[in-house]
Amino acid sequence: MRLTALTDFSLRMLIHLALRPDGRATIAEVAAAYRISENHLMKVAHLLGQAGYVTTLRGRGGGLSLGRPAAEITAGEVVRRVEPDMALVPCFAGADCAILPACRLKQTLHQAREAFLAVLDATTIAELAQPAPALRELLGIAA
Repeated sequence: MRLTALTDFSLRMLIHLALRPDGRATIAEVAAAYRISENHLMKVAHLLGQAGYVTTLRGRGGGLSLGRPAAEITAGEVVRRVEPDMALVPCFAGADCAILPACRLKQTLHQAREAFLAVLDATTIAELAQPAPALRELLGIAA
């Protein structure tokens, strides 16, 4: 399974916000820390804002902050919300296949996807933001 860059950037933004002592960062700060385009992160911030994962404040001293505590946001819910297509193979999306009536591949891949998501469901953004001191240092976030 391969996640899109949008999903990767979404998780990274949430981790970055969870690491901030004041809980707030600008898109420019997150972009600089991860060496990601600000334009990409504007799309990410918009999507995460619509989903309620981040809140935005305009004006001086504004920026992004988590919309919910990091310990209440799971990686699984973010991936499900952001990922456009969780169909591993065409038959998941209803495509016709000659062996579908007797196929075990679809069931096996479905189980694999569910196991993947179960691990993400059991992992919070707060957990992904550990070890906080090392991550803060790597991202240039002052403690």
